[in-house]
Order: sequence, then C-alpha cells, then structure tokens
Amino acid sequence: MQELNEDNGKKKAFFYSKGVTFFTKKTERRLFFILTIIMLIWGILVKFGTF
Repeated sequence: MQELNEDNGKKKAFFYSKGVTFFTKKTERRLFFILTIIMLIWGILVKFGTF
C-alpha cells in the first residue's frame, strides 16, 4: 500500500527557495486566469453601482 505523502513523480505547483516563490507554468496561468475573472466581476459590480 502506498503512503499518502508519496510524490508519485508529480511536480509541485509551487515551491519556495531562497526567498523566491517559483510556480509551474500551469499554476501561473491558472492564477492569472482566476484573478482576471475576479477583476471582471468586480468591474461589472462597480458599473452597476453595488460597490
């Protein structure tokens, strides 16, 4: 039976080394996509006057 802590050969989404956080390309694209959607929703709410 495999242990739960085993990596199974997968890369980590991000890691921290020497004061710098490194992201995989997929993680970075996902992060900026989510932030873009949040900004879009925020802009719509501001346009409607809810904020």
